[in-house]
Amino acid sequence: MAPMSARTQSESMGGDEVDAIVAAWQRERPDLDVEPLQVLSRLDRLAGVLGERRSAIFAQHGLRRHEFDVLAALRRAGEPFELTAGELSARTYVTSGTMTSRLDGLTERDLVTRAPDRVDGRLVRVALTPAGRAIVDAAFEALLAAERELLTPLAPDTVAPLAATLRALLARAAAP
Repeated sequence: MAPMSARTQSESMGGDEVDAIVAAWQRERPDLDVEPLQVLSRLDRLAGVLGERRSAIFAQHGLRRHEFDVLAALRRAGEPFELTAGELSARTYVTSGTMTSRLDGLTERDLVTRAPDRVDGRLVRVALTPAGRAIVDAAFEALLAAERELLTPLAPDTVAPLAATLRALLARAAAP
């Protein structure tokens, strides 16, 4: 009989792949504190799983992630569901050139419209169309259902403290 891999052995004892990686590093480099791997390697793997799930949900609604981001920013803006192209760039963390390209595709699909600003004609106002609103609302509802399902292993009273902990971790990591 072939020996079990560290991963298989760890998982058979109730652990996961990260436990096996941590154990291997502890064995190979006992001089180092590898405790950060316990959290951050799991967050990295979870981010990958979450990204794949989100992409699949958006694809079911005929969207790519960056398209959803633009439509969602407009939807969150509230009535009349419009922002300038510059505001959209800032809210989705992309350059104006990238935003122009994204808006071209969304305009071609009749999910948004573009028009000169009524006060300052140098600005372009982007508005969500009824079709854009319908698709972003449906995609968002599906996203929430899938993400709620992903959290089901957690006790309800642990979700808010976990969110607070992750908020603090993200704030620290994003600080200059």
